[in-house]
Amino acid sequence: MLKPASIQFKETDIDLLAEVEGRVALLVAPDGSLDKAARRVNRLTKGAVARLVEVKAEAASTGQTFSLAFPVGMKAESVDVVFLPRRCTDVEARKAGAALGKIRSGAALTICAGSQKRASQLALGVALRDYSFNAHKAGEQEETRADVTLLVSKPEEFNHAAVTTQAIAEGVFFTRDLVNEPANVLTTTEFAKRIQDMSSLGLEVEVLEEADLKKLGMGALLSVGEGSESPSKVAIMQWNGGEKGEAPLALVGKGVVFDTGGISLKPAAGMEDMTMDMGGAGVVAGVMRTLAMRKAKANVVGLVGLVENMPSGRATRPGDVVTSMKGDTIEVINTDAEGRLVLCDVMHYAQERFKPQGMIDLATLTGAIIIGLGHEKAGVFSNNDKLCAQFLKAAEAEGEGAWRMPLGKAYADQLKSRIADLKNTGGRPAGSVTAAEFLHRFVQEDTPWIHLDIAGVASVKADTDYAPKGATGWGVMALNRLVQDMCEKAE
Repeated sequence: MLKPASIQFKETDIDLLAEVEGRVALLVAPDGSLDKAARRVNRLTKGAVARLVEVKAEAASTGQTFSLAFPVGMKAESVDVVFLPRRCTDVEARKAGAALGKIRSGAALTICAGSQKRASQLALGVALRDYSFNAHKAGEQEETRADVTLLVSKPEEFNHAAVTTQAIAEGVFFTRDLVNEPANVLTTTEFAKRIQDMSSLGLEVEVLEEADLKKLGMGALLSVGEGSESPSKVAIMQWNGGEKGEAPLALVGKGVVFDTGGISLKPAAGMEDMTMDMGGAGVVAGVMRTLAMRKAKANVVGLVGLVENMPSGRATRPGDVVTSMKGDTIEVINTDAEGRLVLCDVMHYAQERFKPQGMIDLATLTGAIIIGLGHEKAGVFSNNDKLCAQFLKAAEAEGEGAWRMPLGKAYADQLKSRIADLKNTGGRPAGSVTAAEFLHRFVQEDTPWIHLDIAGVASVKADTDYAPKGATGWGVMALNRLVQDMCEKAE
């Protein structure tokens, strides 16, 4: 796994700037005024910084970065000038940091942050954008990044932030690595192993095998993996950092490590992207890693259903009827509507065993949500206005796009079956909503619940503010913030 850069905060010593190696970043206000560190670097470079600022300041946008390569008078390979207001927002600071993370190419980075109050957000932006997935490129398997140092006026104020930043970045990186992995590497067994390895962080990890799932009656989940040689599993991660006996928040993820569509085979074009169909499980694993690393004072349980959807002589057929753990029978109309069959059993199990204070499921569930919301926002469906509002607030605070979608009886009625309790698809109209209503049926009446359809945001074809193209890690930051706001009591 690629490790994020180590983030450290140190007291500013401008006398050492001439000897700093790697890249040196300066924060310059939009009016072009230079702080003490920038003035010292300007003197060392014989006025080069002031000349650059004079030319660029008027047209520069917030967070925009310009570089002076191999500056005279310094050992640094580059001086990066970042235009950022002294009173910037969290998002502005994080995007400015991301711009530095994008251009640093693994080199050591020293940021002269001075009295910037959003220095921790600046550091998080650097860490998030400084990512690449080179695990399968010969000679490019980087395991670590050079350190990032922020020179600030009062480093002791940022010590706790450094731990949190590291934990968030590592959780996001873990999710991205999982989602980017090819399916011949990230099998159900390998996924479960990577989750089990997190027990070293203090998580209680348990893996239910096929025999266990059969005893529990998870016929819906097991039906999805019938055609695959890879065994179906459910992995459970418990973090008990809150008060003893307090009900946990449950996070449930769809972990289809590859989705051919089964007997309802997908078209060949684009099928290679179905390595990311375990994105919901990837986010749950990443959140649990972050919570454990920062020692969150909350009780949270993460459950992921790990399956592979393949066609074979054993595969579930359209028209088959399967029985869920809840006892409801499901007519399988389309074997490519498989994620909901996985989730419904894991969700039921989570409620029966853990009696959670709330439950959030995540899944790359429908192409329909991409038609509706594109790649900018995840679809949010909920039976509880308070929990939904808390999540949307957290997502907005972290800059992760999310939009609430409707639920309703008319949509649920599209799932009525002639021969079973319900069908696994309601057809093309409102496809993301009927998928959510399918899951809604398996939510107990007293359980606050959110369904997140992340098909459009889990992996994208172009760079985002915080990630190169490919897996984004969307949701790790928002759910970590939700746990912080909802479950952790302020000291």
